[in-house]
Amino acid sequence: MTEPHVATSGLHVRGVDPLGAPWAGHVRGMEKVKVTGMLGGCEALTEDTREVVLPRESMTYFADELAARKPTPGGGGAAAYVGALGAALASMAGHFTLGKPRYADVEDDVRRLLGEAEEVRCALLDLVDDDARAFQRVTSALSIPRGNPRRAGALEAATRGACEPPLTMMDCTTEVIGILEELHHKCSRLLLTDVGCAAVLCSASLRAASLNVYVNTRSLSDRAAARELDGRCDALLAKWVGRADVLAEGITADVRGES
Repeated sequence: MTEPHVATSGLHVRGVDPLGAPWAGHVRGMEKVKVTGMLGGCEALTEDTREVVLPRESMTYFADELAARKPTPGGGGAAAYVGALGAALASMAGHFTLGKPRYADVEDDVRRLLGEAEEVRCALLDLVDDDARAFQRVTSALSIPRGNPRRAGALEAATRGACEPPLTMMDCTTEVIGILEELHHKCSRLLLTDVGCAAVLCSASLRAASLNVYVNTRSLSDRAAARELDGRCDALLAKWVGRADVLAEGITADVRGES
């Protein structure tokens, strides 16, 4: 994953996101602000910060890639990206909590959670590419002529391998949910809605990733392996989707004054 590179000049901030797409933003004010590109981000100190305006291109690059008439990125990459957005919101909640006297007693915990969120965010972004590479191995196996004795084995191995990125996405996303559950009690109350939004994204990421497991396991000749993979996926959904939904619903009730 490419690290974002940042340069500031007057009121202009620019950089390169981890997929290589350029982005730029204009900021006004006298405080530290976080400016994000499509998958990357930076912090800038400017003269007059109250508003951040990012060009549309920086926010639509991945969506344009997803919409294009090509096989990757697809649903698996989108699932990983959505999970990464959930982790990014967790980081946002942590960043805005650090240094506030009211949360001094939990600052060490928040700093730990922030480090964990950043680590898993990077892993999920890497999985966008891992999923694409796995799919490409499947298409390569499919291109082997049907009469070639290598075809069946190559296709089985590639299909089995294509289950791993979405399963890893699910594992990573469960880590984000655990981080969010702890942040719910330790981050600034001003960031609770962001924690809730992250929980919703993580729930969606889990469901989306699971579809990319099931679509591959149904094609496996080794039905015992297929059942084992489906079982792993089922267990993650059963445990963690409910936890993410409970968190999001609880925060929704708080926001609406219903708790």
